[in-house]
Amino acid sequence: MKRNFRLNVPVQRTNIESKSFYILTLGCDKNTVDSEAMGQLLKGYGMRETLKPEKAQLLIVNTCGFIDSATKQSLDSLRQLAAGKQTEQKLLAAGCLINRASELIKAEVAGVDGVVGALKWDEFAPMLSNLGIELDTSNALSYGLLRRKKKQGTSAYLKISDGCDAGCAFCIIPQMKGKHLSRPSDTLLREVRELATAGVKEVVLVGQDTTFYGRDLDEKEGTAALLEQLCEAAPEIMWFRLMYAYPRFVSPKLVETMARLPRVAHYIDMPLQHAHKATLRRMRRPSDQSETIVTIARLREAMPDIAIRTTFIVGYPGETEEEFEYLLNFLEEMKFDNVGAFKYSPQATSPAALLPEQIAEEVKQERYERLMTLQQKVSLHKNKSLIGSELDVIVEGSGTVDYSPRDSRPIWVGRSYRSAPEVDGMVFIKPPKGRLFPEGVRPAIARIRITDATEYDLWGKLV
Repeated sequence: MKRNFRLNVPVQRTNIESKSFYILTLGCDKNTVDSEAMGQLLKGYGMRETLKPEKAQLLIVNTCGFIDSATKQSLDSLRQLAAGKQTEQKLLAAGCLINRASELIKAEVAGVDGVVGALKWDEFAPMLSNLGIELDTSNALSYGLLRRKKKQGTSAYLKISDGCDAGCAFCIIPQMKGKHLSRPSDTLLREVRELATAGVKEVVLVGQDTTFYGRDLDEKEGTAALLEQLCEAAPEIMWFRLMYAYPRFVSPKLVETMARLPRVAHYIDMPLQHAHKATLRRMRRPSDQSETIVTIARLREAMPDIAIRTTFIVGYPGETEEEFEYLLNFLEEMKFDNVGAFKYSPQATSPAALLPEQIAEEVKQERYERLMTLQQKVSLHKNKSLIGSELDVIVEGSGTVDYSPRDSRPIWVGRSYRSAPEVDGMVFIKPPKGRLFPEGVRPAIARIRITDATEYDLWGKLV
């Protein structure tokens, strides 16, 4: 999971604004896109969004149930809002957790007035009407026609599909969202044009498996074709970034397309989950490691400057010390640019939860720390190799660095193509004297020469 928005204070007694709504988003960037869609749908019904839950007539928690800790957070957030709910307010639970645990929510949280499953947005209107919230449905849009709005910041997520056909043993996404469903390309092209018009500089393609796009429509190379269409439709976009790529479907055609199109970032997020064949088989993942190694070599041959991100699960049931050592050796050999690691967390309805030889928490933690310590060494070496090179950077903000109690200096903060929003490192830039932020319309694009590097971040100055 990528992000969590936490509600830190209970709802306070205040005047409720009629036909207003507040959405609390939990979980990953795909949920962020869903919350945007919910918001646009509600605005189409004549409602107004507020950032203050104490003023909202309608409170919505867009839940996450990917792992047990996410389920707990969703339930806790619902309880917190329910505890401070006023008589005029209505509380809805929406999103992923509903699709598999709606009865749990009703049993565990008193004060929830209704539930709406992920992507079942057509249920909003009748439910809200039954709750006494007057809606104007004359100008309402269907989910496929919802108008995207630019959020704060330089990047936007474009969800190209939902659901998943992979059937990994540790994952319950198919239970929550069903089989893979590609969104229509004309809808995606309209959305990306609107994002470009709104000033977005980077579009991040997300889905449970972005490389499966179009296969449910009998398009074998759907992701490559979509990248072509997106680049043509929105030439103003600086980077199109591909996340959640299933390794088996990173085809030669997709690699060639990424290398050929200049506005497709030389970056790919390809979660591998593990490296040892036996572990991967228990995970119900592709276990032919030679195939993965060939794919990585093909990516690096076509794009020598490509940044590859991956994620691994440590402490999966039955993982022996030998299997874990194999993973460490693989990590050191492959030298990935960005790595995320997760300690295995059982989910009650997943096949993996029933596997024997569950790993103790202290062993999971110890393996997690060993893996991340090794990756820090790899990342530091990779980042230091960039010193002296030049990169284009989207400058997203500014601030100060305190070198001492009496020495505070301005700094710009941004990202290069090598870093995805919120999960990878940053580029810190020493600005010209007296300039707090680049001139012109934000976000600014700057050409930077890298002068220093740490395990995760780069430092540079304007060229």
